[in-house]
Amino acid sequence: MAELLSPAGDLEKLRAAVRFGADAVYLAGESFGMRSACANFSDEELAEAVAYAHARGVKVYVTVNVLPRTEEYGALGAFVRHLDGCGADAVIVSDLGVLSLVRREAPRLAVHVSTQASVVSAEACAAWQRLGASRIVLARELTLEEIRRIRREADPALELEVFVHGAMCVAYSGRCLLSRYFTGRDGNHGRCAQPCRWNYRELTVLEEKRPDDPIRIVEDGGDTFVMSSRDLCMIEHVPELIEAGVDSFKIEGRAKSAYYAAVTTNAYRMAMDAYADGRGTAEPDPAWLRELESVSHREYDTGFFFTPPHERANVVTKPGYIREKAYLATALTDSDPDGRALFVQRNKVIDGSAVELLTPGRIGIPCVLSEMRNGDGAPIAAAPHPQMRFTARLSVPVLAGDILREGNEGDAVL
Repeated sequence: MAELLSPAGDLEKLRAAVRFGADAVYLAGESFGMRSACANFSDEELAEAVAYAHARGVKVYVTVNVLPRTEEYGALGAFVRHLDGCGADAVIVSDLGVLSLVRREAPRLAVHVSTQASVVSAEACAAWQRLGASRIVLARELTLEEIRRIRREADPALELEVFVHGAMCVAYSGRCLLSRYFTGRDGNHGRCAQPCRWNYRELTVLEEKRPDDPIRIVEDGGDTFVMSSRDLCMIEHVPELIEAGVDSFKIEGRAKSAYYAAVTTNAYRMAMDAYADGRGTAEPDPAWLRELESVSHREYDTGFFFTPPHERANVVTKPGYIREKAYLATALTDSDPDGRALFVQRNKVIDGSAVELLTPGRIGIPCVLSEMRNGDGAPIAAAPHPQMRFTARLSVPVLAGDILREGNEGDAVL
């Protein structure tokens, strides 16, 4: 069965991904990863993260996928040795120098080749494997048929990983210089300012030898999004990916919330488990897609799995995110015999409101939250303060780690 690999931008997100069904998580230290916008992990937190995941049967892969300059290799060597000492399961690299350093400094560590290495053929897979790689994260520009062919021609012992969900980059396999050009922030060192997401009111393209033939690029409404890619969503195509021989399903989103990690992991876990127990031959459950629509995202798309890049634009039609349902609270305890549980607040919670409870292996359960009390046991009308602890009664059982999110007025209460 394929592995489900989830993002972990910090310890809270890691715990959410693990609880909601990840087989493995990927994360970064405070340097050398491609997502500096995340909190990421200190050296001490890395050791804690590995111990926490391993105690629950979950693997930990650490991103070391920047393109480092010569002066960075001293610190990089020390970091790799620390990862080896922590017991990390693998490192994700995109640079030949980094791979060589890992093989020298920590030969026990498995090496996964990042999508940034732009691997698009079985021959390239074999070359990386000869250098010591055990897994290839294939380029996002490949079609499903191309992935099938690589699987047929590559060594069966070499694992293949693909992104199945999350943000896509306009640059080939994520390697981009736009941010550094515009702002001085190097996207290949995890500091991308995302100029591809900016709103360009109008673009005019002039080819050097055709100055009298300008090409105006505009869209309805006056905004132009020629570089802002739609988000990838393959929840409806899990059986095809498994049957193509994909070994690991990767969810993008280390900079997203713990709620995002929980919801996306839970949805793909349900889809993959449905396939494994024989229900995967049926039509995908529309509820899985509804779950994924409850998180912050851009317009969804299937990327290039079914149409190669030169045949489609795959760009958004409107700026910004489609907003998620509000993440209200996380349960700190199971519900007691009276149906009361302790929660920690994430957004304002109001007594008597219709909410949904997210628990592993199920879609959001509509229910009613009532009889809220503060830490002293006094009744309260709401929990308005960040990280405020409160107890409440729900009309369904609660387990520690479950998530409360806003519901829909008029939802049936189960």
